[in-house]
Amino acid sequence: MTYLNENYQNPGPSWPYPYPSNPMPANWPYMPTPWIQEDDSSYRAKEQPLTFVLVHGSWADASFWAGVAAELSKKGHTVFVPEFPGHGADPNKNVTHGMISKSVADFIISHKLHNVVLVGHSFGGSVIQKVAELVPDRLKRLVFLNAFVLKDGEMLADELPPQVVEQFKKLGASSKNNTITLPFDFFREAFTNLASLSQAQQIYKKAFPEPVGPLFEKLDLKKFYSLPIPKSYVHLMEDNVIPFGDPNYGWHPHMSSRLGLFRFIQLHGDHMTTAHYEPKLVASKLYEAARD
Repeated sequence: MTYLNENYQNPGPSWPYPYPSNPMPANWPYMPTPWIQEDDSSYRAKEQPLTFVLVHGSWADASFWAGVAAELSKKGHTVFVPEFPGHGADPNKNVTHGMISKSVADFIISHKLHNVVLVGHSFGGSVIQKVAELVPDRLKRLVFLNAFVLKDGEMLADELPPQVVEQFKKLGASSKNNTITLPFDFFREAFTNLASLSQAQQIYKKAFPEPVGPLFEKLDLKKFYSLPIPKSYVHLMEDNVIPFGDPNYGWHPHMSSRLGLFRFIQLHGDHMTTAHYEPKLVASKLYEAARD
């Protein structure tokens, strides 16, 4: 698959205001109000209106969801995109997984949200697992988009091949603030394998250094596995972040199967490119995963 429309969602020099007709709030990326998009009644289909909270993954910030959030909003959904500690504009990279998950739970509480469809991408999967433990009564469904589903007592590093873990440890040790900055060649082949070179370069420009700490924290998830919250897994089939072919690793079915009874949605796509360059497709699949 090749993404031909390289100018779609090109942030350009005016970022973070990619929609000139309706710019984001001035205090972006913390999003204290729902993502607003101009009404377009001709675009709207008859969809069940839902409230989405979208949680990004590693080497990203809330802008990862810009196009997807706009597409969901066009369909009449209410969409929130919280930023969490150690990411985006936050200069403090000395954060814990607990701080991150609590910040998302606090966001949901402070905005008085209920019946939330909580979506996690990549690292965000482990975040929504812990958020579910903190605010289970406010959640309608959990949706994992090629996201980690950790076992009780695991850390994210347990789900990565040993050679990748060693590389991450070396990159963190060589940094000045205990973060991991991915080399472009690794990012291009693993995270944006379906992109053109220019698209991969554009996405890489927004790849923030990732705090090391949360990747190596063991998580107590006993409560998560006792919760009756409905769950969905959306699988991007060409995602190469975790290498194919090894039964000990992988998004689906290796991690997705841990959810027990879950709704399964699948589409062609890779880890980063698809959300950036085919947001309408991703939004439609998230809705299929979330609706009643």
